[in-house]
Amino acid sequence: MSDQPIIFEEWKTGDGALIAVARLNTPKALNSLSLEMIRLLTPQLKRWAEDPVIQAVWLESEGDKAFCAGGDIVALYRSMTEPQGASEGEAFFTEEYELDYLIHTFPKPLVCWGHGIVMGGGMGIMEGASHRVVTEGSKLAMPEITIGLYPDVAAGWFLNRTPGRTGLFLGLTGARLNGADAIFTGLADRFIRHDLKANVVAELCKRNWQGEDPHAVVGSVLRQYERESADAMPESPVRTHFDEINRVTDADSLEATVNQLKELSGGDGWVAKATRSLAGASPTSLALVWRHLHGCKHDSLKEVLDKELVLSTKCLTKGEFAEGIRALLIDKDQQPRWRYASLAEMDSAWIDDFFS
Repeated sequence: MSDQPIIFEEWKTGDGALIAVARLNTPKALNSLSLEMIRLLTPQLKRWAEDPVIQAVWLESEGDKAFCAGGDIVALYRSMTEPQGASEGEAFFTEEYELDYLIHTFPKPLVCWGHGIVMGGGMGIMEGASHRVVTEGSKLAMPEITIGLYPDVAAGWFLNRTPGRTGLFLGLTGARLNGADAIFTGLADRFIRHDLKANVVAELCKRNWQGEDPHAVVGSVLRQYERESADAMPESPVRTHFDEINRVTDADSLEATVNQLKELSGGDGWVAKATRSLAGASPTSLALVWRHLHGCKHDSLKEVLDKELVLSTKCLTKGEFAEGIRALLIDKDQQPRWRYASLAEMDSAWIDDFFS
C-alpha cells in the first residue's frame, strides 16, 4: 500500500473519458485531514476541474473504519502550544475552508463515498460534494463541543439547512447520525450498501459519458444501487424523535435550551444518549454554537466560511480549544478544565471577543 496520505487515480470509462479518484490514505489515523493532505487535494481538484477529459471525481478513503474522522487536531494542539506555532493553525483553517468552498462549488459531479466515521473536517469535505453517499456503516457527527471548539467547516451553512431545529440540536449535542438520519436531515443524498461499492464503480466506468450530462449519468447509477439497498436502510432516530427535538430546542436563550436538553439525558433511549455529552461540554463551545448558527442563518456559503475563519482563528489563541484536545487526546485524563464551569457563570464579553 502506498505511504502517500492521499492516492490519486484515474479510471477509464466506456468511451475513453476519465473519472478522477482521490483516496484519503491514513487509515491508522482514521483518515484525519492534515495540512499536507489539504495541500495535495486542493491543487489536484483545481486541475481536474479544468481538464476536459475528466467527467467526474470520486472521493473515498482507505479502510472501513472511517471516511474522515476530522481535522488533525493533535497537530493543531502543537501549533497552539509551541512557540511561533499559531501561524500553522491559521494556515490549516484558512486552507481547509478554501478546500471546502472549492468542493461546494466544484463544476463537475463529485461523489463522496462516506462510509464509516465522518466527523468534523470529514463533514466539511463530504457536505460540499454534489453526490453524498452514506452506507449502513456511516456515523456522522459534529462533536466539537467536547473539545472546546464549535461546528465549523461551513456547518453554519449546512446545519442551518436541516429540517426544523435539528441542526441546532446536532451542534449543541454532537449527536451521532446513522445513514438514514443523514438522508432525513439532508446531510446526504443516497443510501447504498457498502458491499455494492465495487458494483457502483464498475457501472460508472462502463457508461458512456461524452455528450451526456455527467450529473445525470452519476445520478442514474446511484439511483439504481440505492433501490437495491432499500432493505438495508436502518431506522432514523432523528426522524422518529423529530417533534421532541424541535420541542426541546425551542427556547429564547441558550441556557433555557440546554436545560431542556439536559432533562432528556437521564433515560436509556437515543435522545438520552445524544444529550448526555452536554454534561462535559465546554460552556464556551455551547455559546459559540448558539451564536454562530443564529448569526449566519441568512448568510451565503462564502460569508459563513469567512465568519468561521475569524472565529476559528480566535479559538487557536483563547485556550479553550487547546484544553479540550489536551484532555481528550494528549493527557487523555478526560477532565477538561474549562474556563467557565457553567453557562450561568460566563462573561458575555468573553464570547463577544471571539466574534470581533
